[in-house]
Amino acid sequence: MAVMAPRLSAVALAAILLLAVVAAAVAQPQPKPGNGAGKKPEPKPAEKEKPEPKPKPEPKPKHEKKKPIKVKCQENRRLYPYCSGKMMECPSYCPTSCYVDCESCKPVCVCNVPGACGDPRFIGGDGNAFYFHGRRDADFCVVSDRDLHINAHFIGKHGADGMTRDFTWIQSIAVLFDGNNHHLYIGARKTATWDDDVDRLEIILDGEPVLLPEEADATWTSAAVPALSVTRTKAANGVLVVLDGKFRVRANAVPVTDEDSRVHRYGVTADDCLAHLDLAFKFDALTGDVHGVVGQTYRADYVNKFDVRASMPTLGGDHNFATSGLFAADCAVSRFGRSDGAAALAAAA
Repeated sequence: MAVMAPRLSAVALAAILLLAVVAAAVAQPQPKPGNGAGKKPEPKPAEKEKPEPKPKPEPKPKHEKKKPIKVKCQENRRLYPYCSGKMMECPSYCPTSCYVDCESCKPVCVCNVPGACGDPRFIGGDGNAFYFHGRRDADFCVVSDRDLHINAHFIGKHGADGMTRDFTWIQSIAVLFDGNNHHLYIGARKTATWDDDVDRLEIILDGEPVLLPEEADATWTSAAVPALSVTRTKAANGVLVVLDGKFRVRANAVPVTDEDSRVHRYGVTADDCLAHLDLAFKFDALTGDVHGVVGQTYRADYVNKFDVRASMPTLGGDHNFATSGLFAADCAVSRFGRSDGAAALAAAA
């Protein structure tokens, strides 16, 4: 019996150890089905480098609307006392190119009255609009009367593919008056980049430049011709030229904008914005024999023969209005310097 005791102790110890191992195994948490039990854990895939975010395209600059300028009646205060001094904003469709019609006391767009604007669209003395394209780098008589003659110099570019004409604009005008004793030049200087605040107008009387302070309402009166005055309608690029009892010419220097070039396929280049004149005319003493591109529309016997259904009624007969130079009054329909008898014969013919 003494020999059996140690053997039983060893067996008991082994049993206790076995039970401890089993109990420890049972105590470990069992893996849930579907979580990859029994499989070796897969190494985590290397994280991919996130691509750098693409830079957002810069928003295209929006076309800034021009802030309307303010204008006022510039006629004699005694004639229009109720309107004189009243400041008015230009309409939104011509924010920097209007004036006050003192009779109606309302702002009026320069391009909505008799004159010439753009690729030149004329409005005649009868109120009807038409186009006269002329030719680039050539001169044409716009108004020709016994003691007043106005020529225009055209600039331009070749028309787009498929077009049979050039694009043209009026770059300058020459006014001959007082028996051809005085010559007045009004023009837009060539410029590459346009700035509304930089004056591009050039005015010359009898070879002498007319110098005006760059501020609205600045006025110059000729010492040689006291009846002639030039007044700035705005600080830069707008003037009113008056010869008392004869004419009033409003001239604004303007560019061909990038938007206009894109829409109409003008093909304006970076070195020249094709600065030109927008013009408005008012005449006080034309005779019944007046002629010229727009002058003829003031005649009592003028008959408008344009097709009213045409989108661009165009005046032809360039050869009738062409002159040999900007200060030459030798167009085929010239009336300048003629006596009453000569004018009567021309009218009869």
